[in-house]
Amino acid sequence: MEQCCKKGTLPANLYQELDNFIDSLSIKKDDPRRKGFLIQVLHRAQHIFGYLPEELQVYIAKKLFIHHSEVSGVISFYNYFTTLPKGKYQISVCMGTACYVKGAQKVLDEFERILKIKPGEVTSDMKFSIDALRCVGACGLAPVVQVNGKVYGRVTPQQVQGIIDEYAKGE
Repeated sequence: MEQCCKKGTLPANLYQELDNFIDSLSIKKDDPRRKGFLIQVLHRAQHIFGYLPEELQVYIAKKLFIHHSEVSGVISFYNYFTTLPKGKYQISVCMGTACYVKGAQKVLDEFERILKIKPGEVTSDMKFSIDALRCVGACGLAPVVQVNGKVYGRVTPQQVQGIIDEYAKGE
């Protein structure tokens, strides 16, 4: 597919990886299935870039021959997609009822205190981000923390520094 779209501030090699994927789908301007490819392309783009900023949304819209509003509408509808950058280590603290009752707020507060960020934010070095989730389905282990999918159960505020250190030393 010819070069159609302006690439902005994100790394060119990542755009190239996304272009290769989109090109493999052989989407034509008059293809009625082009909107059907949107979620698939968004999943791949988020995997490649880590998040879906507006610059990337506009780019994807042009590549799929659809309006930017359609792309942003899908992104805002599905919880999986994020328009904010995430850290290399994504910390998720479960705030479901069982976890909350067993002290999840104090655990979250400790992550915030140590990392100096709030849920939805990322540290300036892009290593850590924090999210508060509704329920991860591990109520018997409450309070639960996940880091890049690894589950930590019965977490106390005193264990938070150790969890952070476990990933910080892996650098």
